[in-house]
Order: sequence, then C-alpha cells, then structure tokens
Amino acid sequence: MPSFVTDLTCSRCRRRHEPRAPQNRCSCGSPLLVDYDLEAVGAAVTKEALAPRPLDMWRYRELLPLDEADDVVSLGEGGTPLLRPYDLGARIGLRRLLVKDDGLNPTGTFKARGASCGISMARALGIAEVALPSAGNAGAAWACYGAAGGIKVHVAMPRDAPAVNQLECRLYGADLTLVDGLISDAGKLIARRMAEHGWFDVSTLKEPYRLEGKKTLGLEIAEQLGWRSPDAIVYPAGGGVGIIGIWRAFDQLSSLGWLEGPPPRLIVTQAEGCAPLVKAFAEGKDASEYWEGAATIAPGLRVPHAVGDFLVLRAVRETGGTAVAVSDDAIREAMSLFGRESGISAAPEGAATLAAAIALRESGELGADDEVVLVNTGSALKYLDQRAPP
Repeated sequence: MPSFVTDLTCSRCRRRHEPRAPQNRCSCGSPLLVDYDLEAVGAAVTKEALAPRPLDMWRYRELLPLDEADDVVSLGEGGTPLLRPYDLGARIGLRRLLVKDDGLNPTGTFKARGASCGISMARALGIAEVALPSAGNAGAAWACYGAAGGIKVHVAMPRDAPAVNQLECRLYGADLTLVDGLISDAGKLIARRMAEHGWFDVSTLKEPYRLEGKKTLGLEIAEQLGWRSPDAIVYPAGGGVGIIGIWRAFDQLSSLGWLEGPPPRLIVTQAEGCAPLVKAFAEGKDASEYWEGAATIAPGLRVPHAVGDFLVLRAVRETGGTAVAVSDDAIREAMSLFGRESGISAAPEGAATLAAAIALRESGELGADDEVVLVNTGSALKYLDQRAPP
C-alpha cells in the first residue's frame, strides 16, 4: 500500500510540512492540506482497475495517505448508495434528483469516513491519545474508531448534544466531558486540557487527515456516475470539511484525467439560526464572522464559526455554486418528506439539503433538468428527540 503523498501544504501561505511526522496546523495558523504525486498515481492505477476492489472508501487507497495496510482502521465505511428517488424528485420539480445516503455508514453518519482516516494516520504516526470538541456525531465516530484502533479518545461536547451521541462515546470507552454552551465552548475546554496532558489535537481542520476521509464522498459520487460530475451537489455545512473534501476530490480527478466534463457546482446550506457561511457568501466576503446566539434543531449545523471558512467559500465560488439558509420548520418538513416519499432516513443536517433544493428550484437557481446530488450526512435514528410534522 505505497503512499503517493508528497507534502502537507498550508492552505494560505503555501508553506510545506513533513507528512511523516505528527502535524496540526501551519505556523501561520491555517489548515494543512495533503498533496499527492498525481502523475505517479496515474501511472500506478487506472480508474478501471478500481472496479473489482471492495466497496469501501479504501478502494481509493492511492489517493489516501496511508503507507501500510496494517495501519488502516476500517469498519466498512464508504461505498454508500447513490439513490434516485423518482417520486421525491418529481414532487419538488427536479426530475434527475439523486441522494448520496451516508447515513448508512458505521456510526450512522458520514463522520465515519473522517474518523477512519484520522485514526488510521494517528496509529501510523504512533499517536496514543487524541482529543476533539464535537457537536455530537464526530465525537461518537472518533470514539468508535479509536476503540477499534487502540487509541484513547477524549471528547468535549455541548450538554444538549443528542443523547445517542453521548451514549456512543461512553459505549466506546471515550473520555467524555459535557459543557454548557456550543461546540466553540467545548473547543476552548478541550484546548486547555490538551495543553495540560499532551493529547494530539484532531479538531476540525487542526489535523490534515479527517479531510482526506471526507474526500472519498466526492470520489464515490464521481465513480457511481460513471466518472462524470452531476450538475450540482448540495451539502450541509457546519465546519464544512466535507464540502472542502468533495471540492478537492473532483479537482484531483480532473488532474488525473479520470473525470468527464467540469466539476459540479458546489452548494452549501446552513440553518437560518446559524448561517455564518451563507452570510459571508452573500456579502462577498472571503471569511465569515462569529455567529452570535447560534440555534437550530440540526446540531451539526450549530457551528458559529468554521475554521476552514475561507476554503468553503473558495470551493463554492470557484465552482459557480451558491449558499442558502433554511428554516428549522423547513428542515423538519424535509425530514418527513424524505421518509414519506423515498424511504430515506435523513438526519436534520441531511434534510437541510432537501429544504435547500426546494428553495433553489423555486427561485430558478436549479433547473428542472439539472442532475442534483443531495448529501444526507446521517440517519434520523440518531435524533430520537426530533418530531416529524403531522
């Protein structure tokens, strides 16, 4: 399982960092991105050669950072279906609607992808203990994969995070601390404890490998469409790592010559009660401001400030996408609509993409014949306190 990684490159100042040593952020404070020798990747494997491989995210191993197969910590993540719910599409006026249902991953969310890659690299680098703040699902996923990989995980999350997420952390043996406040408050607490105990920081975009796992979402969508792009992908952004990963996935596929046509338009959706990225996009800014009083029924979207905001905004603008905020009522209705019309169990974050698609179709931003992929990031079964509208 040879690695084709060349460098870890700062997303702002472009300074290069050693990829075979534990790294967090650049000295300038910005996230590090994993770079590959794509010419060597193209010489080593063809897209056709991937076909007989197992249907999990590690089928794309040449575009992932591991050197040794023995370091991979996998529970079967990835390989989730790209569904075509005809009745739902017809109802909302999008005849070519698709849903990437990542709620079928281990731990019931797409967070399994990032946790698998992050824990695998921690193991490869000899890291024994990791720590992160979480709105809920990321902490649960890292706890799960940490248990599978023999790495101790420390999590801080809001006290009102979903009870299922709290149960998962305890079930998998993580050290869980609940805080009064938001994920930003959990981040402050975990930062103090990391400084005291020397735990490795795996917070969002404070290590480079969670993003690489999330990137496989884009690789899978392209392969499932016969190595071409849809017209648009709608993604629910809290920290926004997934949309950055999808953006980089399609860019790498284009560089390899594996992608037919241009990359898709990338569309971000957030909740009206916490929409810093949407506000920054509308105002033409390159970075977002801290969102005071963040409140929404979608815990994963209750992120008042995204560390990688400038990368999310760049991804949206470079692909000709847009950003839209939706109400909690629209999210509730979309959860119910997903279930009634397609049998898809959608988390509130995933349901936000359907609410956004409805709004964008009504405004004319999306056309009736556009092929649109909605990313459902989790299962509704993880949100037992939610009540569907009658």
